[in-house]
Amino acid sequence: MIATSRLVLRRFRPSDGPALTTYRGDPEVARYQGWNPATTAADLAAGDPDTPGWFQYAIERVSDHILIGDLGVHTHDNLMQAEIGFTLSRAAQGQGYATEAVRAVLNHLFEVRGRHKVSAECDARNTASSRLLERVGFRREGLRREHTWHNNEWTDDVLFGLLAREWIT
Repeated sequence: MIATSRLVLRRFRPSDGPALTTYRGDPEVARYQGWNPATTAADLAAGDPDTPGWFQYAIERVSDHILIGDLGVHTHDNLMQAEIGFTLSRAAQGQGYATEAVRAVLNHLFEVRGRHKVSAECDARNTASSRLLERVGFRREGLRREHTWHNNEWTDDVLFGLLAREWIT
């Protein structure tokens, strides 16, 4: 559905199940995530990227056709705003894949879908995700202190936003 030189972002397939279970089941990958690790590829294949609600892109590496992560887009009811979230397998981290996938989706949301604003939030301790969001142009918009109950503790959430007029391809 969305392609870069190294990645294809597409709908999930049943054959993605084992890879999805492996990387989402990794405690280091799931550490700051709020999703259910028992989510299946069939669960993530649901949704329509053209309608309000969540749509999850599978991130596939072109060189070997391996599923290396996923990127979710939540389109708001007004069809002018979206929120994103991303997860990458530990083996694929630190190689620029997440940055490449986020940039490709942002370009699609702003240039093709005409979104006005894209938001993101992450656990305040997840400095790698915060740096990625800032690197692609997001601005830090706020901090919600002890906002999320996750893994039996209260965590702070950092809020980010990017307006269409600020997007630089």
